[in-house]
Amino acid sequence: MPEPVVIIGIIIAAIIFLIFFFTFVPVGLAIKAKASGVKVGLFQLIGMRIRKVNPHKILEPLIKATKAGLDLNVNKMEAHYMAGGNLDRVVNALIAAQRAGIPLDFESSSAIDLAGRDVLTAVQMSVSPKVIETPIIAAIAKDGIELRAKAKVTVRVNVDRLVGGAGEETIIARVGEGIVTTIGSSQSHKDVLENPDSISQTVLGKGLDSGTAFEILSIDIADVDVGVNVGAKLQIDQAEADKRIAQAKAEERRAMAVAQEQENKAEVQGMRARVIEAEAQVPLAMAEAFRNGNLGIMDYYRMKNMMADTEMRESIGKTTGADPDNK
Repeated sequence: MPEPVVIIGIIIAAIIFLIFFFTFVPVGLAIKAKASGVKVGLFQLIGMRIRKVNPHKILEPLIKATKAGLDLNVNKMEAHYMAGGNLDRVVNALIAAQRAGIPLDFESSSAIDLAGRDVLTAVQMSVSPKVIETPIIAAIAKDGIELRAKAKVTVRVNVDRLVGGAGEETIIARVGEGIVTTIGSSQSHKDVLENPDSISQTVLGKGLDSGTAFEILSIDIADVDVGVNVGAKLQIDQAEADKRIAQAKAEERRAMAVAQEQENKAEVQGMRARVIEAEAQVPLAMAEAFRNGNLGIMDYYRMKNMMADTEMRESIGKTTGADPDNK
């Protein structure tokens, strides 16, 4: 008979083996999958462990899909999980699409998921359209009046264009462009206020959902408010600018006139200086004439008498001009 120590060692080794086996091999998960009708072998589960794939992340969505009547491939599901995809949301999206009658296969849904989009939310939006509200968009009509409009856009996801299609930001930008174009082409802001549906009709006619992941169902103008009179403000600003230009030109002309006056005064002062200088030369010239015998004493006295007579006439003329009534 084997010794008790050997028996105890065998029992401990068997317990360790069983613990390792049930830890490494998900027997319970395999039984659950078999009971759910999922065809997966024990060696496949062991292979997932070896590839460092959590079998629960593969088997539980697969069981869910099988119960919903979907036929999915285990290898493709494992490949999607290893690529970083959200397998549970992909399966939920496939089930929701099947219930809603939306054509969607595993390849398309996994591509949408790996592209970074929420495939389940996309399927839900295909069933229940979403309302996107634009910010307040300001535009100016041809009469110079600013209008501020806000629109509500009802969209439905187009699953076939989710990969590579533009998002909500593009829809909002295009709708805003259409609103600005419609208001800007209106002759009067009153036309837009009287018929705001014209904005919706114009925007819908442009095919704004082209190249996007959405299909625009309707565009409703939620609110239109009158803003500032931009045309009048521009005219006021232009008038103010013209006024400043005119003032600057007038100031320039005044400065030029002042400069011309100063220049004329300088010329007059220069002429006076030259006259004084010339008068200062007269005595010197007379003295020279006396020395040379060109001027006699009688000539000198006659000149003095003439100068005195001239000064007297000038004084009489000034007195007469100052008092007009003097006779």
